[in-house]
Order: sequence, then structure tokens, then C-alpha cells
Amino acid sequence: MSKCLVVIPTYNEKDNIQSILDAIMSQETPFHVLVVDDNSPDGTSDLVKESAVKFPGRIHLEQRMEKAGLGTAYLHGFRWALDRDYQYIFEMDADFSHDPNDLERLLEPIINDEADLTIGSRYIKGVNVVNWPMSRVILSYFASRYVRFILGIPVEDTTAGFKCYRRAVLERINFSRIKFVGYAFQIEMKFTAWKLGYRVKEIPVIFTDRTAGESKMSSGIIKEAVWGVILLKWRSIWKKP
Repeated sequence: MSKCLVVIPTYNEKDNIQSILDAIMSQETPFHVLVVDDNSPDGTSDLVKESAVKFPGRIHLEQRMEKAGLGTAYLHGFRWALDRDYQYIFEMDADFSHDPNDLERLLEPIINDEADLTIGSRYIKGVNVVNWPMSRVILSYFASRYVRFILGIPVEDTTAGFKCYRRAVLERINFSRIKFVGYAFQIEMKFTAWKLGYRVKEIPVIFTDRTAGESKMSSGIIKEAVWGVILLKWRSIWKKP
């Protein structure tokens, strides 16, 4: 059995899902994938089932009854991984904004005992973003600066969603205390791991905006991130992570 599981949350990703699964399966490391699909009406889950037949034992599907948020999808995947013997658990988008060829680069520092959590970072070496309008680049970059300033966390790309966890990190985090579901979820997980004393390392990657399907960005997600950071800081003062 592989020690590596890539968790991919999906909602209406029929244009991308089989291509991203094929790309992950082609890596030298024998990654397994868990797709957590929120009852996509476009038939995403049916395509995952087709890919699972093509790659028996390596592609898994968990179907939820409704769209319940990115954070809860990842937590569902983390629990699924911890119920099994996976040692390295990845977060990854389905839309090729995260390059499958970078999975092994995220894994290497953890295997070499240089880190417990690795982050595919857009900002550790300049700004490495392709196909975003300048307004979104500026918003994302300064959002990360804002998070660093408020939380004091030594991470340049605080909202990044391309990550690899050592199993022990997820075993230690109390998932019932993770409250956010959008981009603030990504911040909260990094902040919690760092507060618990785990080693965090950023790996420079090039982020390419999706070319197929629709973005899940919304004003509510942005608002959650802005106010969520303040709440995280407040909670960290009065409570242990």
C-alpha cells in the first residue's frame, strides 16, 4: 500500500478531474488519491469511478450529499486517511492550478526529516502566478502579508492550498476545533500546526489559474478570511491550539 494520499475536493470538475488523476497516476511515486465530491450535478463522481477502474486500488471516492465547504471536505479526507495507514497526506485542487509534478517536491523535505508540513508557495521567491489579473495577484499577495502581520506566522503564502502533512501533524490537530470552511481554513490549519511546534517549510511553485471549469471564489470566502484571521489571533491568546 502507498504511504502517500492526495486529497482532492471537487464540485463540478468534470472538465478537469480525469486529466488531473491521470497526471497524478503518472508520477514515479505511487500516489493514491481520495476525491471528496460534494454531489456534483455535472457527473464528476461518475468520471472518478471510471478512473478508479483504470487504476484499481489507487483512486478512491467519497461522495457527500451536499456542498458543505472546502474545509469540511478536507477534514473528511484527513479522517479517511488517518483511518488507514497513510503517512503523508496532501491537499490539492482538481483544476491544475497545482502542478502534479510538484507533489514529489513537497514530499521530499518531509521524508528527509526537514519539515512536518510543506507548502507549495507562490510567494517564497517573488510572485509566481500565471493567468491571474493583476488585481487578484495584488489581493492575494497582500492578504498573505496581512495574515503574517496579524498572526506572526513565518509563512509567505498563508492562503496556499497545495500542501503535504506528515501524519503526526494531523493526528495532533483537534479537527473539532477547526472552524473555517473557505480560505480561512487554509490559514487556520497552517497556524495550528505552527503553534503546535511543527516545522513548516515552503517550496516554491508556479500557480496557474484554471483554464476549464468555474472558480469557487466568492465574497463570503474573502470575508471569512479577513475576519477569521482576527478571530484566530484572539483565540490563540486565550486558548491552546
